[in-house]
Amino acid sequence: MTSRMRSIGVIIPSRLQQIGPNAYLLERAIASALAQKIVAEGRVSLSFIVGIDAGASIPPRLAERSDNVWASSNAASQGGALNAAIDAAGDRFEYIALLEDDDRWDPQYLALSLAALDSYGFVSTTQLEVDEYGQIVRINDFPTPSGWIMPFETLRRVGRFDSALRWHLDNEWLGRLAESRIKRCHLVDAMAPNSLALAEQVRPWLANVVRLGGDNVEVQRHTVLTPLVTRLVHSRSGTAQIAVDPVLKKQSQTEYTILIERYGRIPW
Repeated sequence: MTSRMRSIGVIIPSRLQQIGPNAYLLERAIASALAQKIVAEGRVSLSFIVGIDAGASIPPRLAERSDNVWASSNAASQGGALNAAIDAAGDRFEYIALLEDDDRWDPQYLALSLAALDSYGFVSTTQLEVDEYGQIVRINDFPTPSGWIMPFETLRRVGRFDSALRWHLDNEWLGRLAESRIKRCHLVDAMAPNSLALAEQVRPWLANVVRLGGDNVEVQRHTVLTPLVTRLVHSRSGTAQIAVDPVLKKQSQTEYTILIERYGRIPW
């Protein structure tokens, strides 16, 4: 990776959920981005574009932050919040990264991801899932948006999110990414299996990235023993809601059917 300053727009969809009497998930996510080693070294500049639902009220504590740009959606959905933030970011940044407000980056996330972007047009990564008490749940190899970073040109080519989808708009976007033929790197922890055959045995979701990610995805191990993104698993998450609500589960299955009809698979 070259030593020049790089500008990164960090897009964060947020419902402005609190984690204490006067603390917010959004603040914790932003703190993890500002704690990046290459930020402290002055090698990148970060701006945060926060996408919020239509009509959402920004708490004064957050409104006072000078490092946030607020982008209000015309709907109440994650897709709407993401697209509002994408529109607000415009073409002002060399790179675009995504970070959901209940997730956090390892201090080396940006350095390792930007190094990979010297050879690829898109980087995704695995996550370490933890519960609300900080206990480790598992490693999740699905490429959730909190581990996505790309040159702005990639976002321009692939486009905004399909806001008609509620639950699986990330899969749909990854399907268009694969169709674009842009080279993609999926970063995994240093302890991950070093072959597809082994991944199929012990980490099948990692094998899914290879099998369902398209022809231009490659998996690379980084040097850190744990995943570069910590993902909070909680009762309010979409995955948790789908698991307990039959109506939402049916919506999820319907979207999967749409994706299979469109791409011949569920894109990873």
